[in-house]
Amino acid sequence: MPNTPNAPYALNTPNAPYPSFSSFVRARGPVLLRAARSLTANPSDAEDLLQTALTKTYVAWERIEDHRALDGYVRRALLNTRTSQWRKRKVDEFACDELPEQEAAPAPDPAEQQTLHDAMWSAVLKLPDRQRAMVVLRYYEDLSEAQTAEVLGVSVGTVKSAVSRALGKLRQDPELAPVR
Repeated sequence: MPNTPNAPYALNTPNAPYPSFSSFVRARGPVLLRAARSLTANPSDAEDLLQTALTKTYVAWERIEDHRALDGYVRRALLNTRTSQWRKRKVDEFACDELPEQEAAPAPDPAEQQTLHDAMWSAVLKLPDRQRAMVVLRYYEDLSEAQTAEVLGVSVGTVKSAVSRALGKLRQDPELAPVR
């Protein structure tokens, strides 16, 4: 029986010692593959899992007394094989008594922060009153565009365009050049 793309688990040997096994695989293979896919996240892993379970079934073929219960036998082999794979997986994380310390970023210099804050506020004060009000409400008071528009009694589009122009002016302010 030739191997087909839809049945990678089928036997390649035309004179298999157990022809009933070959017919079982042909008949029940797609259903068993769906069961294997439910046990793994990767379709290739599911095919490998099914192939391993079918190999185990083939080895035990003579010992299986009730061939009407083969689906259950193969499903149990799928589950046991998957459980064994899961247990053998490499564990990269280990429990420990103490958590490793995170390398903290160096704390910024308070003097530099104050200088930056003063330069920013100085640049904001240079803006026209309306733009300054919108920038303060949007970024210092953390209001949304809609909330800012409601407070100032203007449209949301007006807030967007005015804030955009204000940010453009702030980007061009020479006092803020070291920040960029």
